[in-house]
Parts: sequence; structure tokens; C-alpha cells
Amino acid sequence: MEDRYRNVYYTPLTPLSFLKRSAHVYRKETAVVYNDKRYTFQQFYERVNRSANALHTIGIEKGDKVSFISPNIPPLLEAHFGVPLSGGVLVPINIRLNPGEMAYIIDNSDSKVLFVDTAFRDNIEQIKDKIPKIKEIITINDTTECEGLEYEEFLKMGSKKEVEIPVKDEYETITINYTSGTTGFPKGCMYHHRGAYLNSLAEIIEMSLNQYSSYLWTVPMFHCNGWCFTWAAPAAGAKSVCLRKIDPAKILELIESENITHMGGAPTVWIMLTNYAQKMGIKKFSHKIIITVAGAPPPPSLLRVLEKMGAEVRQVYGLTETYGPHTICEWHSSWNKLSFEERAKRKSWQGVPYINAEVRIVDEEMNDIPEDGKTRGEIVMRGNNVIKGYYKKPEKTEEAFRNGVFHSGDIAIVHENGYIEVMDREKDIIISGGENIASVEVEKTIYEHPDVLEVCVVPTPDEKWGEVPKAFIIAKSGTHLSEKDIISFCRERMAHFKCPKRVEFVKELPKTSTGKIQKYILREREFAGREKRVS
Repeated sequence: MEDRYRNVYYTPLTPLSFLKRSAHVYRKETAVVYNDKRYTFQQFYERVNRSANALHTIGIEKGDKVSFISPNIPPLLEAHFGVPLSGGVLVPINIRLNPGEMAYIIDNSDSKVLFVDTAFRDNIEQIKDKIPKIKEIITINDTTECEGLEYEEFLKMGSKKEVEIPVKDEYETITINYTSGTTGFPKGCMYHHRGAYLNSLAEIIEMSLNQYSSYLWTVPMFHCNGWCFTWAAPAAGAKSVCLRKIDPAKILELIESENITHMGGAPTVWIMLTNYAQKMGIKKFSHKIIITVAGAPPPPSLLRVLEKMGAEVRQVYGLTETYGPHTICEWHSSWNKLSFEERAKRKSWQGVPYINAEVRIVDEEMNDIPEDGKTRGEIVMRGNNVIKGYYKKPEKTEEAFRNGVFHSGDIAIVHENGYIEVMDREKDIIISGGENIASVEVEKTIYEHPDVLEVCVVPTPDEKWGEVPKAFIIAKSGTHLSEKDIISFCRERMAHFKCPKRVEFVKELPKTSTGKIQKYILREREFAGREKRVS
């Protein structure tokens, strides 16, 4: 009897249903803004249907992979609906990868069609012989023009006729997002429709999105599908304001002209923005902005500036394997009475699970660690926003999913109120003379120095201790910091064995496309000449 009525009480969960609804409810409202282009939800939906129909025209069938190499411009936003609406699987590629890395992802994902912004077309010319599975290349002529089938012409190949949502099983793959590949070849994280749907709803709830919101695209759409905001913003009826690259002047301009209410990114993005704002004499935003921070805990100095400018910072934590954010530092009104220093400390906590997620901190025997703010364990996750596995890498999937959970490799403590605080990546722990030192803890202390702009702490070889902490620091303009200043500052605030033994002042730090500092590059550089230095 139940199965007879199944089509009445059940439909597969998919974020594709979001845009269909918004196109009906908010049909004349602005959905997408990019430079002089403005699309209503109705127009956005029409373009998505044209994209899906055009993909059918060039031979895309159920389960086929479609790769995109594009910055945060409308075609990539449209692809998050158009590709899966055609039955295909979207593969968004990091635009900062080198040609060889791009070739690996395109080939490993079995992509048949490639969309590429002309700024990266030279990369494709270099690797054409390495991507034999690609049957069609469509060029996106945004800032420059290139020969071949162009995106707008491609859309004209498809009718605007509404495409029926092709999802029969909500666990079908909707996108494959590749990890950064810092420890070998990148792994393809398979997202399913159900997870994308539920995580999008969680973003709407956790970030207070609604039809009056205006979301500025400072998070790369190729990174965890823009933390699922590619689907969440249209679902809420919010306006998506596209941004080709991180430009502080342009961001400040759009905040005012488009009444931006939401942005996201790593602390480095906001350090860049606030520094520019201060140089321009801008002390306060004209309205409240919710800023989602991920990738690293926000330093107190940054929180102080953002708070004064009228921003509300919401700290989140997650991985590519968890569709982006998986935990959030849910704020309590009673905490507003605390001192700034105590508020800043709590703002840097990774907090509690998203409304649709599960998190535990466990020891090596998989026992939950005590909530004492001291004992350390590994963060493990379960829930609808954990990937269904790594594409064509069953052995990696089995390793990551052992014991019936996803192992993050991140080390954390649990405070007495149940909130978690990440102490370090397992691989970033510095073991000095048998003592474990969390590089994040050292960085937090150094960030308290008023003349420090950015900092990264990694291990460096030491003849006596094996390895010791070394700090790479970008000092604020016009200051005159020395190694002695930093070491003395740290020794006044933390156990001496944790303090950096060496300090190097630099003009820039290596970063990912999302602004996260790449510790492994500095760590590898330090240990490249290990034998020579410790002998």
C-alpha cells in the first residue's frame, strides 16, 4: 500500500528545485548582477534551461561530466543548475592550478565537455593532448575574446523550454569537487543531490539569508560549490553579485551600490579589505554585513576592526569533504556582556555542528574526549553533508571512512560548553623535544601583537630539539618589528617551549585561491635542506 502512494509523499531532494520555485515566486526580482549585466530570476531560469537543453544538443547524457574553468561570473553560477539539470555532473576547477593539474582533474573526472574562460585558454592549449576525453570546448569570452564556440552562442543552441528535473535518486552525484592535492594528486569529492539540498538549507538558516539579502561572491564558486551558496542564495530569493577577482576597491564599491548583506572568505581576504578601507579613511560600513569566516580562526585584531566597521562575523569550519562549512560558532546573547578579549576568543572557536551535521572529537580508540578544554582528539564527522566518497579512489574512501565516520585529520579540544576549538592539522603539529606544539596556538598569540598583519608558523629543523617553531610574519606598513620583539612578546604570554625560536619577515605568504595560507609550502622549504643544517 505504501509504494502505491510513494509519488505523493516523496520526491528526491535536489537543489535544482530551488531555482524553479524562485523563478516563479521572485520572477521579476534581480537574481544575478555582474558589471552592467542584471538578470531577473525568470531570466536566470531561462538561461539555465537553455544551458541544459544545449548540453543535450551536444551529446551530454545522464552521468556525463562537464568541467568548468571560470572565475566567479554568471556562466559558472548558471552551471550549478544547468549541468545537473541536463543530467550531467559538474566539475568546477580551481583557476589557480597549473596546466598539468588542470589536465589531471579533467582527465581523472572523465569530463566530456569543457567550458573555459578565455583568460585560461592558453592553459588548455598546453594540455590538449592530455585531455583526449574532451569532445567539445566552449569558450567564455568575458574580458577577452577567443575563437571557437562561445558561451552565449552555446546558449542559443538550446531552447528556453523548461527541462524536467532528471533526478530519480537523491544520492546521484551532482558535482565532483577536487581537493587541493597538497599531499599527492587531488581527490575528487563526490557531492550528492540530497547533501547539496540540505546543506544549502543549512546555509540559509545559519547565515540568515532571505529574499532581501544581497550576496557578494568573494568565495570562489569552484571551492565546495561556493560553500553551497551557489544554490542557497537563489533558494532564499537573494541577489547574487558576481565578482571576477578579489579587489578591495571593487568590494567596497559593491557593498554600497548593491547593498551587500553577506560575504564569505578566509581571514586574509578581510585583512586585505580592512587595510584598504583604513587607507581610504572608511571607518564604518553604511549598513550591517554578515561575514562568514573560514579557513583559519580570525585574529582578534581583525575582529576588532570588523566589529567597529559594523560587520557581524560568523566563524565556520569544514572541508571539501563536508560540502564546505560543517560547524559554526553559534553565538549566545549572554556573551555580548563579556570583554572584547573574551568575545574574540570565543569567536575563534569552531563551535558546534551545523543543523544538518554531526561532529565528534575522539581519541585513538574512538572514545569521545572529555569536555575539559585541554584533552586533544581528532575531529570526525557524519551526516548528510559528508561526501559519498572519492571518485575512482575506493582505497582512499575506505581509509577516510574507517570506523563508520569521516576522519578529518584535524586536532581539537572540547570546551566545557561543548564547543570545539581546532588546535591544528594533525600534520601541522610541531613535535619539539617530545613536546607537541600547536602551530595555530602560536599564531593566535603572535596575532595579538599590534604590528603584525599576517603570520604563519611551521616547524624548522633544530639540532638539539629535532624541530622548533618558526614564524613567518608580514608586518604592518610603517612598523619596525624584529625577531627579538616577537620572541619576547610570545615568552610573556605562553610556555617558553611553545615560542618561536626563529622569525622571518616576508612581504607575502603562499596562499590558496580561497586565501588560506599554504603551510606545507613553507614547511617543505624549511626541511628541504634539513641534512645540511642539522649536520
